[in-house]
Amino acid sequence: MDQDDRHVYQPGLLFVPFGLTSSEEITRPRHRQLRSGVDFRQVAVDHVDVSANRVHLHGGVELDYDVLVVASGSMLVPDETEGLTGPGWMEKVFTFYTPEGATALQGALERFEGGRLVVNIVDLPIKCAVAPLEFCFLADSYFHDRKLRERVELVFVTPLDGAFTKPVASKTPAGLLKDKGIQLVSEFNTGQVDGKNGKLVSYDERDVPFDLAVVVPLHGGASYVGHSPGLGDELGFIQVDAHTLQSKVAPNVFAIGDAAGVPTSKAGSVTHFEGEVLVENVQRFLDGKPLDASLDGHTNCFIETGF
Repeated sequence: MDQDDRHVYQPGLLFVPFGLTSSEEITRPRHRQLRSGVDFRQVAVDHVDVSANRVHLHGGVELDYDVLVVASGSMLVPDETEGLTGPGWMEKVFTFYTPEGATALQGALERFEGGRLVVNIVDLPIKCAVAPLEFCFLADSYFHDRKLRERVELVFVTPLDGAFTKPVASKTPAGLLKDKGIQLVSEFNTGQVDGKNGKLVSYDERDVPFDLAVVVPLHGGASYVGHSPGLGDELGFIQVDAHTLQSKVAPNVFAIGDAAGVPTSKAGSVTHFEGEVLVENVQRFLDGKPLDASLDGHTNCFIETGF
């Protein structure tokens, strides 16, 4: 089930601001992805009663389950950051993590004739951790094509102590940032986005000024998880065994993808590898067999570097 019939191919959102695709081109009906025999219910979840093995839907409908797989992803929670959706929002403060934001940002980039463009990750985890870096690389290419690169100062602002999460993986994108003349501001924990005065403010009161800001907001689990006692953690993610994807709250509950609170990237390739283990483990659970604990959290990622 899902709350709408609109599946967005999220990796494509990266390309929308630069006119390389459109929101319409990367959106499909969800039912087109399902094999025949799958009953698709287009309705939002109100809450899950884990003790009764029951999903409560909006409108009062209830669905009992033998096995529940939570695959409700991660949601943007921009309102958790002071000022982010205040003055300047969708005027000089944008995000490309939604179709609406990516489309609006395309117009802003087309009008941008020079100044300081800041790309900011508020905090981790986020969907596709490399996407903000890719945005910087594509912006560098975009402004070169428009013959404006010398008039644009690109700045990448991250709460990490480097360009990326792991030392080996961080080295290459850090080098690309340097080669492309993109400033790196690390260990910056954004506490406020001041759109009126054009600046990011960290919790330790450092400022990063901007003319145009591209912000990746805080992420959390689906809201119904918070209304379902015991189902998720304080961020709304499902706490599961990292190797089997079985929930820690009930043996007949599993999670996959961004919804799963596992110590790995929230990325499509992770979900792909999780899927192989999850299908096996649902069958093993129903057969009363020991679960497959082979999931190791690995991922892979192609990085779009522009040009």
